[in-house]
Amino acid sequence: GDIGRKEMPILRDPVILDDLDYLIIETTYANKIHSKPDEVEEELAKIINETYTRKGKIIIPAFAVGRTQMLVYMLHKLFDQNRIPVMPIYVDSPLAVAATNVFQAHPECFDHETYELFLNNFYDPFGFYRLKYIRSVDESKKLNEIKEPHIIISASGMAEGGRILHHLMNNVGNPNNMILFVGYAAENTLARKIMDGNSPVKIFGNEFEVKAKIKTMDYFSAHADKNDLLEYVGFSSPKRLKKIFLVHGEESQAIPFQGELINRGYKNIFYPKTLDEFELD
Repeated sequence: GDIGRKEMPILRDPVILDDLDYLIIETTYANKIHSKPDEVEEELAKIINETYTRKGKIIIPAFAVGRTQMLVYMLHKLFDQNRIPVMPIYVDSPLAVAATNVFQAHPECFDHETYELFLNNFYDPFGFYRLKYIRSVDESKKLNEIKEPHIIISASGMAEGGRILHHLMNNVGNPNNMILFVGYAAENTLARKIMDGNSPVKIFGNEFEVKAKIKTMDYFSAHADKNDLLEYVGFSSPKRLKKIFLVHGEESQAIPFQGELINRGYKNIFYPKTLDEFELD
């Protein structure tokens, strides 16, 4: 269902499957358009600089595989270009540390930009001197004692488990801090509640007032936006494509996308509900 995104940092563009008979396709951001890369870099740099000036901390809930590596890549790039201040950056997730090791072991999968910016100059895109990978629980706990401005990237992205819960508990109440969400969060998850402006929120059974500044940037998501999804469907003719199934998306995203496809001549477009059954020819 997930088709991936083109022109993203690190990995090469996904391969498109064309001339299909049936298509099951995600609709996570089927009614949204992602920001352009240069706009995202500028916005991220602004967020970091403003929080640094306030002497605050930046807490980023992020999925361990893919999202964390992309964030580290962009932070490394901004740091090398002197667009963000010198401040500690911590990746606090055992799975993210292990996943990053896999990325580092397979540079043959990287795209042209990663080679141009880093590998051709013998730089590791996932390692620079202000970045530290946290492995042990004791190291993780000590991060809460740091008073100077810093960045913590920690799993899980939807803040439903993992070390991020401790970092949110210790930092969500400080108005100088920034909680930066960099991907989709499902309804009723802690991340979604904070995104939607709920306060107080429950963490480990206790209520905490949300006083920190909140920002969401969906650019880092691995999910394609409306334009990418339409382009992908367009590689299969309406005359050939017998059925399209819209999945992995809320109704507010899937239903408008369904209308877009109908306007382009596609038929038999379904937004299935649990236990729906379909027959394929």
